[in-house]
This record gives sequence, C-alpha cells and structure tokens, in this order.
Amino acid sequence: MKRKYILLSAIISFGALLQSCSDYLSVERYFSDRQDLDRIFNSRDYTEQWLANAYYQLLSFNLEIGHVRFTLTNYSDDMIFTEGGAGVSFSDYKFGKYGPQYGGNVYDLIARPWDQSYEGIRQASIFLQHVHPGDEITEEMYRDLKGQAYFIRGYLYWLLLRKYGPVPILPDEGLDYEAPYSDLAYPRNTYDECVEYISNQMLLAAEHLESNRSSRNASRPTKGAALAVRAKAYLYAASPLMNGNPEMSSFVDDKGRQLISQEYDEEKWAKAAAAALDVIKLGKYEIYVAPKRSHGGLWGAYPKTIEPPYHPVYSEKTWAEGGWSDIDPLDSYRALFNGDLYVTENPELIFSRGDNQLHDEYGIQSMTRHQMPVSKGGGWNCHGITGKQCDAYGMNDGKPFDRATSMKGFTQEDGEYPYLRKDVWLEYANREPRFYASVAFSGANWACTSAKDPNNRDFQTFYYYGEDDGRKIVSTDDRWIPTGIGMMKFVNPKESYKDGTVYPKVDPAIRYADILLMYAEALNELTTTYQIASWDGSETYTVSRDIPAMKAAVLPVRLRAGLPNYDEIGMGDPYTDPDELRKAIKRERQIEFLGENQRYFDLRRWKDAPDEESQMIYGCNTTVPKEYREFFYEQVVVPSVQTSWSMRKYFWPVSYDELKRNPRLTQAPGWPSYD
Repeated sequence: MKRKYILLSAIISFGALLQSCSDYLSVERYFSDRQDLDRIFNSRDYTEQWLANAYYQLLSFNLEIGHVRFTLTNYSDDMIFTEGGAGVSFSDYKFGKYGPQYGGNVYDLIARPWDQSYEGIRQASIFLQHVHPGDEITEEMYRDLKGQAYFIRGYLYWLLLRKYGPVPILPDEGLDYEAPYSDLAYPRNTYDECVEYISNQMLLAAEHLESNRSSRNASRPTKGAALAVRAKAYLYAASPLMNGNPEMSSFVDDKGRQLISQEYDEEKWAKAAAAALDVIKLGKYEIYVAPKRSHGGLWGAYPKTIEPPYHPVYSEKTWAEGGWSDIDPLDSYRALFNGDLYVTENPELIFSRGDNQLHDEYGIQSMTRHQMPVSKGGGWNCHGITGKQCDAYGMNDGKPFDRATSMKGFTQEDGEYPYLRKDVWLEYANREPRFYASVAFSGANWACTSAKDPNNRDFQTFYYYGEDDGRKIVSTDDRWIPTGIGMMKFVNPKESYKDGTVYPKVDPAIRYADILLMYAEALNELTTTYQIASWDGSETYTVSRDIPAMKAAVLPVRLRAGLPNYDEIGMGDPYTDPDELRKAIKRERQIEFLGENQRYFDLRRWKDAPDEESQMIYGCNTTVPKEYREFFYEQVVVPSVQTSWSMRKYFWPVSYDELKRNPRLTQAPGWPSYD
C-alpha cells in the first residue's frame, strides 16, 4: 500500500451533507484528521462507522422507492407525477429531454447515482482490504462485517448495471492514486462479466452473512438477501435485452468489444431459475398474509373482511392448507407497504433499507403525501396512475377487466358493492383486492382515522372539474391529477397529513413474491433440461419447463390476492403455452409491483418498452364537472403526461464530466459522447 493514511473527512463528505433516519445508516461522528488505517480498523467503533458510510451510499440517489427527486425510474407507464419541485417535469423525462451534459433538467438525477455508487464501492473495497478480527472485533463479528461489505459492493454494482448497462468493474484492491492518470482509466466490462462479478460478490456475501437478523439489525443483509440479488442479476442477463440482442451491437467498449451478448443462450434462463430456487430452498421466506377479520365497520381503517367470490377449493381451505378462508386479501397486500409491519414482522421481506425516509420530502413517506388529497388529507395530490395501469387489474374472480363489457353507471348507496361507497362509477366494482389497495379512483374512501377533525376522516374524494381535489385552473398552484386516477398504495389508512399522524414506511426492496414470479418466468423460457449446481455446490438441480413447479410458484401470489390460479378461471390453461404464460406473468408483475421500481426495468429487459412506453397515456376526462359526471370516465388522451420512446432510453447516459475523467469509458447507445 503506497498510501497508509487517508483523509476520512473527504471520504465521508457526501454522507455528511445528508441526514439518515435509519440508525444503522447514521454516521453521527465524523473524522476530521488523518488517521492510521490500522488504528481505524483496530477500533470497533471506527470500523462500524466506516461500514455505515458505505451503507449510506444505498440512500439518496440510490433509493429505489420514493419521490421522483431520487427515484426517477419509479415512474414508467404505470405512475405519473405532475409537480415540478424535483426540477424535472413528466414530459421532459418521458420525451428524453435530458442528456449527459450539465444543465439539463434531469442531469443531477442521471449523474449522481454513478458518482455515489462508485464512492460506496471504493469505501467497501477499502473496508474489505483492512477489516480484521482483533481485541474489539470477534471472529464471528469479522465474518459478518466482511459479508456485509461484499453485499454492499455487489449491490451497488447491481444498481449501476440496471441504470447504465455494462459498467467498469474496478480492481477489488482499489485504485493506486499515485499511478499515472492513464492507468486509472477503466473501460466498461461486458454485461455478462458484470453479472458474474455481482454473482461472485453475492456468493462471498452469502458465505459470510447470517441467515437471520435481530430486530435492531433487521435491515442489514442476510444470506437470503445476497442470493436474491444474485437471482435478479441472472434473470436480467437471461432477458431479451441482454441475451442475443443484435439491436445492441453498437454498444461497445473503447476497443470495439461488444458489451451485450449477440448470441442467444437459453441456459442463462436455467441459471436464473436455479438462482431463484436457491432462495426458495432456504425455507426462510413466505408470502405474508393478514388474518381474516370478523368484525369492523363498513369503512374506517380496518373494516370486516370481504371474502373473495366462492371457489370450491380455496374458499374451503385455510392459508396453511392452500386456501384463503382465514385471510384478509386486502390487508394481506396493503400491509406490506403502508407501515403496518416492521421489517421483522414481514416474512416476505428479503432485503430492505428499513425506514428509508432520508428526507421527509424524498422517501416513501413523501411519495404518499404527493398521493393524498389536498383539502382533507393535507397531501399534494399530484402523483397518480395511468388508465392503462387502472385497467390492468382484473376482476375479483380472476378474469381480466374488459372495458367494452364492464358495467356502467353509479352505485346507489354505500356498500352496494364491496369497497365502494355511493356515487362511484361501476367500472370500479368487483375488482380484485389489490385494486382497492392500490388505486385511488374517483369516489374512493380515504380513512385518515388519525385526523383530529372528524370532517377530515372517512371521506370520499372526487376528481371532477371544480372539486376540491379536481381540476380548477384557478392558479398555477393548483394541484390535481391529470389522469383523474390517484394512487392509494403505500398510504396507511390511519394517517393524515392534515391534522393527524403520519406513519413511517419500510422499504420493500426485494420481496419473496418477486423471487417466486422470477422462478416461474425463468422456467417458462426453457425448451430443454439443464443440470445447474446450487449456490454452495451442495446439490445439483434438474431445471426444465416444469408446469407443476410454475403453478406452485405463481399460486401463493394469486391466493394472497384472493384469486385462483391462471388455469382455474375458465379461460384456458396458459401454463401449456409459453407465450400465453409469459403474458400472464408480465401482467402479474405489473399489478403486484406497482410503485416498487420494477416496471421501468421490466419493460426494458423484456424489450417491451418500445411498445408500452410509446403509447398515448389515457385517463379520465378531467375537464368534466360533477353534473356531467358520466362523461368523466370516458378514456381520453391526457396531453400533459404524454410520452415517447427512442432506443437510447434503454440505458442512462454517462455524464460528460465522467467521460472527461475516464478516456476509456464509452457512452451508451444513442447518447452524445464528449469530444
């Protein structure tokens, strides 16, 4: 090592500018002098603080769920935003009015994740070089700390890979900053090399990490979290964008080496399936369900359970027996996101940043405030969903929603249909429970039971022209949802920003439902049988398009929502047709993971984005007042939130500043390079 001393205040300067709300991510004491690395890593306190600052790089621009200021990719063809406080408008974002040069509206959001991720990677690498057992650090503690650092390094590369595509993999021992400048420049590695590196880091993490965490350390990674990230990386590598894609032939490094595989390799799907199976076979995770509630009012935060339509199998069995007779489908889904569960209470949660409210104005808590009504909820009423997303939710018997044959008209009284109050449009009747947990349709009920003023509790919000939360065009400060369809997901039924209590939300970065659907998706793409070793080499999996295995993976996700499996709704059996099952799984992911920063990347890896993200965005007609309300629900193009597609939007550009610093770094396809 040529430099034994490091100015720690410089290393953690980024973290010092921000304040974390998660205990394990907080670094409350900062170093201000040069300190001997041996001294630092002989101290348990200093060692843990160094690791904490590496963790810190998973926040701010590396959050995955939250307000658009930090989580731009959380908004695709499913969610919209209309306020400009983030320095970016929806149209600028969707029309690609940004680039690698300084000054664009989205420049900071595009450039900062790169810098922040590599800073965290550098910190983790230094940590791995110097951490050791000693008087203050036991052998057991040393192993776990090392496993956490491997996880952080691999996870940051994973976050980079999803956004920027293939990125440079830096030497594990770090860069020699006394070397000539030309020796500090590294080209992009291929996509497959990046994935294998991430896999290796997660295998090392899994070998060192604990399988379980105490309540105090619940948001630190476990063995299962490492294996889950590995599975996701393999799934992306197998997907059409990265697996035999001639459209990416121009994505090359500085020597002309192609960075995206040009030849399709089906075995990549088998590796993805085996990696997901590694997580499943841990036997540690399960789909969360809430118990059936036999009492409660019609409205309020927690009403009496509304049972799904009768099914001769599932209605007669308990959850443990493979049915839904003793669960509440609505609560089972919404409690995953709205703050009702702590990390340790959720057996479905594989990895979480904990309470990710880095700033109140940017985390999930901020996102929910942007979703809530202004007049009685104290929210900002400017985040909503598209008509496409609203229509994606099926009926409560599992069949798809069909606008052409759906009911028209309005409910005549409260409770005439499950979850609906009086004067609600009948197209919103008899939809699956995830719809009511996620969609704030016009006339939806907002419980807000913590509000002190009774007038601000249990109220309906309508988005008709001239209503308190509808379109008014009285001033530029008006807040209204252009599609006329709000978002309920992540909102706690008890909370109120008006005069009540706001509940912190747990970040659901990786859920077991994701692993199950990934497993089914990967198996569906196979046409032959493969032998794949388990992550630790203890066994060999025989992997093929196994219909019973796919059904078993999908069913818990459907059952939790009170829905039969795809082959049990009287519309054929998609499990016998790979094309039909692929469509069904894509739709399932669109519904299950709304607002969880999945849709944006799913559309790209599937190569569906050119179609899905170039379509006109439809919604309700927000120019219609209440007296002509039936016309409000006629789907119209919403001019203010339109979108377009170009090939360059598959990957984010690298900033000019970074291209100037690293002459071997090439730009992503379609984006201008620095000359």
